[in-house]
Amino acid sequence: MMKDCLFIALALLTFGCGSKKESKSESNTSLIDYTIVKVFPHDAKAFTQGLVVEQGNLLESTGQNGTSWIAEVDIVTGKQEKKVELDKQYFGEGITVLNNKIYQLTYKTKIGFIYSKKYEKIGEFKYDREGWGITHNSEDLIASDGTEKLFFLDTITLAVKKTLTVSEKGKAINNLNELEYIDGFIYANVWQTNFIVKINPANGEVVGTLDLTQVAEVVYPGNPNADVLNGIAYEPKSKLLLVTGKLWPAMVAIRLK
Repeated sequence: MMKDCLFIALALLTFGCGSKKESKSESNTSLIDYTIVKVFPHDAKAFTQGLVVEQGNLLESTGQNGTSWIAEVDIVTGKQEKKVELDKQYFGEGITVLNNKIYQLTYKTKIGFIYSKKYEKIGEFKYDREGWGITHNSEDLIASDGTEKLFFLDTITLAVKKTLTVSEKGKAINNLNELEYIDGFIYANVWQTNFIVKINPANGEVVGTLDLTQVAEVVYPGNPNADVLNGIAYEPKSKLLLVTGKLWPAMVAIRLK
């Protein structure tokens, strides 16, 4: 029933999504229009840190003290399958899949984990910053650390090959969190906002903003503990973007116009 109510409420927003500009009135960056396609259930206890679709499978990572995990998620039910729980000392962060390996960051312990497609841990790597979001461009891993910087990592050595500073009209955009690489651009959640920014990887310039304020305001009443928007997964066959948040009771499929 909750899912149906959310869908009805979100559907009413479809024609107006992307049209309100008051929350970004100080910016000249174009808002990206979108339509809401479907609403799926999401585990309201999942403190989402990473989201990715790989060969039709939805993978999610969460981060909470003592309860961090990664898992395949049944999109229809929202339930986790093939679940891997982290040791309690680790606070899980973003995940991505490249070259048949699952890469996962942790928050402040500065250790990343590498898993096989069977969810067996096959390696670790270290870095000298906080771990937030991670994605890839089919060649390099791309990671965020909560600042305005993105780090391009060599997939063999995991060393930083390039650092990109993200800005909008000359102003640095920090709090970059969950990442997704879509059609040559990097999309990033901006922590503690309802915005996803579209970034040109050639120069770090923000070229568009997705404002999901209306979506978030409808979802929040479904769980009084719901936290910020976080989670972007692109499904290339349907060209749908799945978005959710920390402790959100719903995952929303949208199509960018």
